[in-house]
Amino acid sequence: MQKNEQENITLTTSSTNLFAEIIIPLALPETYTWQIPERFIEVAQIGIRVEVQLRNKKYAGIIATLFSEYPKEFKPKEILNVLDDEPLVHEKQLQFWRWIAQYYMCTEGEVMQAAVPANLKLSGESILIWNEDANVDSLALTDEEFIVAEALDVKKELRLSEVQQILEATHVYPVIKKLIDKKVCFIWEELKEKYKPRTETFISLHSNYHQEKELENLLNNWSKAPKQLALLLAYIHFVKTEGEVIQAELLKKANVSAAQLKGLIDKNILIAEKRSVDRIASLPKQVSIDFTLSAIQQQAFENLQKQLQTTNVCLLHGITASGKTLIYIQLIEQYILQGKQVLYMLPEIALTTQVIRRIQKHFGGYIAIYHSKFNSNERVEIWNKVKTGDIKVVLGARSSLLLPFADLGLIIVDEEHDTSYKQQEPTPRYHARDAAIYYASLFNNAKVVLGSATPSVETYYNTQTKKYGLVELNERYGNVAMPSIELIDLKKVIVAEQVQQEKNTTPQKIILSPQLLNEIAISLKNKKQIILFQNRRGYSPYMICKTCGWIPQCNHCNVTLTYHKSANKLTCHYCATTYPAINTCAACGSHHFVQKNFGTEKIEEVLAEHFTDAKIARMDYDSIKGKNAHDNLIKLFEQHKIDILVGTQMVVKGLDFEHVNLVGIVDADGILNFTDFRVNERAFQLMEQVSGRAGRKDGVGKVLIQVNNMYHPVLNFIQLHDYKKLYNYELEGRKAYHYPPFFRLITLTFKHKEKHFAEQAAHIMMHGLQTHYQPYLQGPSQPVIDRIRNLYLWEILIKLPKDVSFIHQCKIAIFQQIAIIHNTKNLRGVMIVPDVDPI
Repeated sequence: MQKNEQENITLTTSSTNLFAEIIIPLALPETYTWQIPERFIEVAQIGIRVEVQLRNKKYAGIIATLFSEYPKEFKPKEILNVLDDEPLVHEKQLQFWRWIAQYYMCTEGEVMQAAVPANLKLSGESILIWNEDANVDSLALTDEEFIVAEALDVKKELRLSEVQQILEATHVYPVIKKLIDKKVCFIWEELKEKYKPRTETFISLHSNYHQEKELENLLNNWSKAPKQLALLLAYIHFVKTEGEVIQAELLKKANVSAAQLKGLIDKNILIAEKRSVDRIASLPKQVSIDFTLSAIQQQAFENLQKQLQTTNVCLLHGITASGKTLIYIQLIEQYILQGKQVLYMLPEIALTTQVIRRIQKHFGGYIAIYHSKFNSNERVEIWNKVKTGDIKVVLGARSSLLLPFADLGLIIVDEEHDTSYKQQEPTPRYHARDAAIYYASLFNNAKVVLGSATPSVETYYNTQTKKYGLVELNERYGNVAMPSIELIDLKKVIVAEQVQQEKNTTPQKIILSPQLLNEIAISLKNKKQIILFQNRRGYSPYMICKTCGWIPQCNHCNVTLTYHKSANKLTCHYCATTYPAINTCAACGSHHFVQKNFGTEKIEEVLAEHFTDAKIARMDYDSIKGKNAHDNLIKLFEQHKIDILVGTQMVVKGLDFEHVNLVGIVDADGILNFTDFRVNERAFQLMEQVSGRAGRKDGVGKVLIQVNNMYHPVLNFIQLHDYKKLYNYELEGRKAYHYPPFFRLITLTFKHKEKHFAEQAAHIMMHGLQTHYQPYLQGPSQPVIDRIRNLYLWEILIKLPKDVSFIHQCKIAIFQQIAIIHNTKNLRGVMIVPDVDPI
C-alpha cells in the first residue's frame, strides 16, 4: 500500500481490521504490510517491535504506520507477536528515517540497520549460545524455557529453526527473550557485545554495626586476624571519603585478597551485594558557567540569538581560536534550563574526546558522549536514556544524529565543512549536516547552529541568499594575533642542495627543509610544541623496482601498496589487505627497490634522527587504536609530555593546544593537486584549519608551508587568512561548470567482478536516462581507481538544477532503470550505488 493512500488511525478495542507497514532490516524498496491480529490490536502501536515472517525467515520489525484500509494488491500475512511494551523509537525518528531513505535513495530497512543498536535487532538467522557463566535456577524457568535451556546445555548453540522444532511451535520469540533476560543464553551477531546489565559488587556494613557504639566495641575488642582488621579500617575510611564502596576498588586500595573480605562477610561484619550499574559513568547534573565572554563574543552571542528568532539555521563563522565553543556553551545552558535536549555534533572522535572534557565541568551529568566506537551494550544504554529524555546533551560524531531524541531543542554542527559528516559505506549515505537540518524541523521550534572557520561553499552561499542566518566572529579570543604564514619553495631548496653537493644528481623529494628544521629547533629550545601535518599515512606510498620499474599492487584493487615500516608490511588503503614486505621484484628478480614519496611514519623517523632528545608522537589511523587511544594521546600532548606531533587530518580538526607555536605543512602540493572540483576549497580548509593550531594563547604562532607550486592562488588566500576571497574565486567556476551550490549532484556507481558487465549496466542506465536528462549526464566512465575489493567500477555523474520536483522525478527514473538492469540476464549481480550530494 502506498503511503499517501494510508489512513493513520487511533486504536480502539472495537477495531476489527488493522494493518501495519513494518520496517525490517532488509533493503526492501517499499515497507511491507502485515495484518495485526485481533489479539494484538490493543497493544500494537507505532514504534514498537513485532515479530514477522517473510519467505520462511523471521524478523523483528518496527511498526512505521497503522491503518484500517485493506490492501488491494495482495493479502497480507499476520504478525506473529508483539515484542515490546513501549515504542523503541518515537514517530519523529520514523519520519526522519523515511526522509533519509527518500532523499538519499536507499531503503528504510537500511536506515533502521544503521540506527538501531545491534542487540535490539533479531532475525531468522540468529543463533542462541549457551551462557557458560550462567547460574540457572531451573525452578525459575517455565516448561518451554526449561526444554530449550536443557537443549542448549547439551548442544551449546541452537538456531531459531531448531528451537521451533524442539518446542513444536512457530512463535518462539517470547521464550527466547525470557531466556536472554534470565542470562541463560546470548543471541545475535557479536556475542561479546550483546547487551546485559553491568553489575558491581558493593560492600556495606552489617546492620549490627550501624550504631557507632557497636562499631567502636568491635574495633576495641579485636584480637586476631590483623589483615581483616586492616581491611575493615580501610572500608571505614573509604566509605567516609567515597560514599559507596565497590569490592574491586576496596581490595585494590587495601592491598588484601578476597579471602580476608570473605572472612569479614562470614562473620556478619560486612555485607556484599550485587547491583546493576551504568556502563557509562555519570557525574552529578549541574550547570556551572565559570567564564565571561569577551565583548566581541558577547556581541556575536546576542546576534546569534537574534538570528535564531527569525531563522531556524544560522552559521557562526568564526576564525580559528575565536572561542566559538564558549558561545556554544552559553547556548547549551539556555536549552538545558528550558528542559530541552541538545545534540552537539563533531566530525571526529578525536575532537569529541577533548571537547567533552572541557564542557563536562560546565554541565556535569547532563552530558553524554556517543560515537560508532561504542560497543552494543553501551549504545543501548545511551539509546534508552536519550529516548526517555534522561540525557539532555549528547556530544557525538555523525552516528549520534540517529538517536531517538524525545524533545530536541538545538543541534550544533561544529566544523560543519568537514567531509567526515558524509557517510560513505555502508548505506545510508547521508550527510549529517544536511540531515540535521531536516531532523530539527520535525521538532517544535528546534534550531540548528553551524560553526566553522572555513565554511563549505554551499553553506556560505545559503547565508548570502538569506536561506541561513550569519554571525561572524573575526577576532581571536583575547585579541590574540593570527599566525604568520611563510612559504618554503621546495624547488629552490633542491637546487641549493645540489649546488652544495657540487654535482648533478637526480632531484630527491625533500621531506623536511633546512628552514623548517631550524624553526623546529628554535621552538624546542623555547619549550614550545610543534605540529607537522602530512595528509598521507604509512612510511612510503609506493615502492618501485629500480631496474624495471615494477610497482607492487594489491591483488584485489587496482592501487599501489603502501609500505608501513612499523609493521614491516605492505598495505592496501582501500581494502585493508596486508602483504609481506617485498625484497625481490616479481617482474625481473632484482633486489633494488626505491621508496617513493613519504607518509607520517617517514616524517616521524626523520624527526627522530634530527632531534634525538625530543618526544615525538604520531596521530593517524595506524597509531590510534581503541576507544580511548585518541583521548590518551591528546592528554599527553596537552600535558606537554609530547614535543612534536605528526599527523594526518586528525590534527586539523579543531583541537586546542596552548603551547603550540609552530605548524608545518610538509607537502602542500599533495593537497592542491587532487582532481576534484572542490580541491581549492578543501586545500584552503585543511591548511587554514591546521594553521589555526599555532599561537592560540599568546599569538606568537608561525606556519611554514613547503610547496613546489608557489603561485597557486589558494596559497595567497591562506597567507591572508581570507576566506571570502576563496569563496568568490570558487563561486565563479562552480556556476560556469554546473556544480554546487548552483546544481545538485548524484553519482551512480556500477560494481561487478566482471568489468564488461559493470560497463554494460552503466550504458543501459545512460541510454535509459538520456530521453529526459541528456543535458545533465556525464559518462559513463571508469574512475581513477577502477577496481576495489575485486569489483570493477563504472560511474555516471548527474548534475541537476535545484528544482525539487525535477530531482524527485530523476530519482524515480533511476530506480526504474535499476529495475530494468536487474531484470536483464547476466546483470542481476551488478551492484548499483546511488550517492546523492557526493563529496
